[in-house]
Amino acid sequence: MAAVGDRLSAAGAGNALELKGVDRYFGALAALAEVDLQVRAGEKRAVLGSNGAGKTTLFNCITGDFQPSAGRIQFFGEDITHYPPHERIRRGLRRTYQISLLFDGLSVLDNVYLACRGVSRRRYSMLRPRRNDALMHAAEELVEAVHLTDISDQMVAQLSYGQQRQLELSLALAGAPRFVLFDEPAAGLSPTERSELIEILQSFPEHMGFIIIEHDMDVALRVVESVTVMHNGRIFKEGSPEEIESDRQVQELYLGDRHG
Repeated sequence: MAAVGDRLSAAGAGNALELKGVDRYFGALAALAEVDLQVRAGEKRAVLGSNGAGKTTLFNCITGDFQPSAGRIQFFGEDITHYPPHERIRRGLRRTYQISLLFDGLSVLDNVYLACRGVSRRRYSMLRPRRNDALMHAAEELVEAVHLTDISDQMVAQLSYGQQRQLELSLALAGAPRFVLFDEPAAGLSPTERSELIEILQSFPEHMGFIIIEHDMDVALRVVESVTVMHNGRIFKEGSPEEIESDRQVQELYLGDRHG
């Protein structure tokens, strides 16, 4: 991951992401209510909560898939509340989804190359990449970063589910993002695949922050430095992984007896 880290631009000081009084209503239903959230540049944060707590709606508001009903969203000090998704991507915000968004008929490397091409200035060029193409080199580095080099020429349709999720991580890293949102990357993975996911996430450069939504607490609490717990569309608790894991109210609501 070091080679990729060298290419990623430093995020700088201050907050990477700041939400102030964010609401999101669907009719009379408040999916988010008065959400205040600050994530520092380079910070690794988990957002936890039961189904319906508002986690995915939070991501959708941050990425621009949903417009907040009220409140403000800032990304590295810039107000992006009303920006469309592609403008947020241009500013260095990336996201993965629970459902795979891959080209099954292309190879692992070609998928990553297209992701790099899509966020580059040459994205509309019809020329085939040359052997020394900088974007192809960047794609090869990203494939290596997610431990897929040995199968880089394999068609995506032939990959295991876990390998496809690893590939999605590399797509999110295309174009040197400043901040990434991971939506349940461990869902459906085997214990071995979850261990590899943890290793990949822990290898991210210090200056690149992320938020991870994850139901697997053993994954989430091992790869972050801070945790936000949501309940009924609101921020319920915030703290370190150790504080959240030992909090009795959180245990009762989300973590279960095995964390008691």
